[in-house]
Parts: sequence; C-alpha cells; structure tokens
Amino acid sequence: MTSSTALLAPARLRPVNPLAKLGAAVLVSGPLILTIDWVSAAVALVLVLAVVPFMGVGWRRFWIRTLPVWVAAPLAGISVLLYGRTEGTVYVEWLLVRVSDGSIALAVATLLRVLAIGVPAVVLFISIDPTDLADGLAQRLRLPARFVLGALAGLRLVGLFLEDWRSLELARRARGIADRGRVRRFAGMAFSLLVLSIRRGSKLAVGMEARAFGGSERRTWARASPFGGREFALLAVGAAISTIAVTAAVLTGEWNFIGAR
Repeated sequence: MTSSTALLAPARLRPVNPLAKLGAAVLVSGPLILTIDWVSAAVALVLVLAVVPFMGVGWRRFWIRTLPVWVAAPLAGISVLLYGRTEGTVYVEWLLVRVSDGSIALAVATLLRVLAIGVPAVVLFISIDPTDLADGLAQRLRLPARFVLGALAGLRLVGLFLEDWRSLELARRARGIADRGRVRRFAGMAFSLLVLSIRRGSKLAVGMEARAFGGSERRTWARASPFGGREFALLAVGAAISTIAVTAAVLTGEWNFIGAR
C-alpha cells in the first residue's frame, strides 16, 4: 500500500506544464555542456540540491531515482583520471595509465559535471506524465497531432512489452526450454516479441484510425495545457541556477569553454 506521503510527494510539480520542466532542465544543463570546469558544476549541483525540497520530491524518492547518476559519475571520473590529459606532475604511470595533475583536475570536473547535468534532469522528469507532455507538445509547440498521439501510444505500450517478455519467459520455462542456450533463447524470444509487437501495433493503428486519430481536420483536446506564472517561475529558477554557476566559474577564472580546446 502506498503511503499518503508518497502520493502527495510529487503533487507540487505535477500541475506545472511538462514543457516548463523540460525547459528548466535545458537551462540548467545547457551552459554546463559548454564548459568542463569544477566550479560551475559544483555551484549548479549545490543549488539544485538546495531547491530539491521545494520541488515536491521526497528525499527517498530522490535518491532512488538518481542512483544511476550517482553511480555513473564516479565511473566517468575514474576513466578520465586514468586516461585523461597529462599535465603537471605525474603521480602514477603504467602502460596507458597516467595519473597527473591535469587528469585529476579533469576527473573532478567530469564527475561534478555529470552530476550537475543528470540530477536536475532526473528530478524534473520524475513527475512528467506522458499524456500531459503530449498535450503540451501539441497545444503549445504546435507539433503535428498525428505524430504526438502516435508517439504517446507507442510509449504507453512499453509496459506491455515488458509484460510480454515475462510471459514468453514463463511459457518457455513451463516447456522446459529456458534452462540452456541463453543466446539462442534470447534471439528466439526477441523474434517472438517482435511478432507480437507488430500485431499489437497493427491493431492499435486500426483502432486509432477508426476513432479518427488520423484525420486531416484540426483536433480538439480533452484537457487544456496551460502555461502561466508557475511555468515561468520554474524557468526563472533554472535560468538563475545556470547564470550563477557560469558567473562563479568566470569570476574564479575556471571557465573552460570546450570549443577553445
């Protein structure tokens, strides 16, 4: 049973238009992609962590959802540490491995950069509902309704594909053919899933055509996709975080534009 706290956790972000969440993620991560320095990444990460309690995402939910980012960031940093730029004093040298002042600085910057880009993106995507996103893309960005609805229908089928895969695996186990030949079994199950997907896709296409989803007339929408003060406030927060991070990097002389490398 889901607790009432968990149900209410993402409620603050849920009324915000998904396009504003995507825009805020771009505003935060965009400038960080243009530079490799530890100051801008560290400042952005600290500001994002300070804003998390006000975004309606509980800390337990936050750590669970962002765990892959926290795992990937050190791995990226270690690879840069061992094989990155050689500069200054060399501390370890063995075959292709060379740890120096330059590789250490670049590894720290890479680790913080991955966290500063990945964490806000995950936090903002947690509460995005696919239907709300489709409404925003069609009503606000004026994307073709046929493309938006087709993508939404395809996204909704991802869960069914996972269930089909589990059903195929259980069926093969019941017949006693799932205990050996893993590569061959995977290929057979993948082909079976492809056949099921094509059949389900054909039925879905016919059903959507029958409901006039492929019509040439301009569609109406059951739910409005408002974009007002709350959305602009979220965009302002994202712009403020990136501006403060970039300003701190420039003032400390750590700004390292990747195009100048």
